[in-house]
Amino acid sequence: MRRAALAVAGLLVFLNLPLGSPAAAATQQVMMQGYAFSPAALTVRVGDTVTWMQHDEAPHDVVTTSAPVAFRSPQLSAGQSWSYTFRQAGTYQYYCSVHPDMRASVTVLPAPTTAPPSTASRPLPSRTAAGAVPVATTPPASTPPPNAPSAGTAPAATSAAAVAPAAPVTEQPPAVQQATAATPATLNPMLLVAGFVTAIAVLCLLLLSSRRA
Repeated sequence: MRRAALAVAGLLVFLNLPLGSPAAAATQQVMMQGYAFSPAALTVRVGDTVTWMQHDEAPHDVVTTSAPVAFRSPQLSAGQSWSYTFRQAGTYQYYCSVHPDMRASVTVLPAPTTAPPSTASRPLPSRTAAGAVPVATTPPASTPPPNAPSAGTAPAATSAAAVAPAAPVTEQPPAVQQATAATPATLNPMLLVAGFVTAIAVLCLLLLSSRRA
């Protein structure tokens, strides 16, 4: 179980390693043989090292004639070598001071730069509620009504009756209608008085008739 956990941790560390690591500095060789430099023209990058290998019986050296940074090697016998690391870009022309006809050049290019992947800065969505992130929705494109006049054509003349909206019809609720229907008609006061008098007269007659009996 412990070995499995270590293996998983090692895999995670390997996956987190940057893939775009800069290339290591290279080492180039120039042969000093047959009273000539081979290759006579060499292209390297800043940080690279060039090693001159001496194979002739006569001594040779490396002396710059035109270069951003001048350098000079000691005289090299057969089987010896000398190295120089270029720190500045440019063209380095050199020759052998013992044999001036031996000429060559080294072109040094700037070191490649590996820029980290750029991420577009985007504003984070604001949280309106707890744990809720609003989702941006694209409003639907507005479509013209079916009878909308096209561009360049004048709208047709319409009558005032067609343009003016119809007056809303107000309808009473059922409760109001029932209350109106249940309200009795107002009686005439004179009828009430006449009925009251008639009732008193009838009562008096009844009292008189009961006494006679």
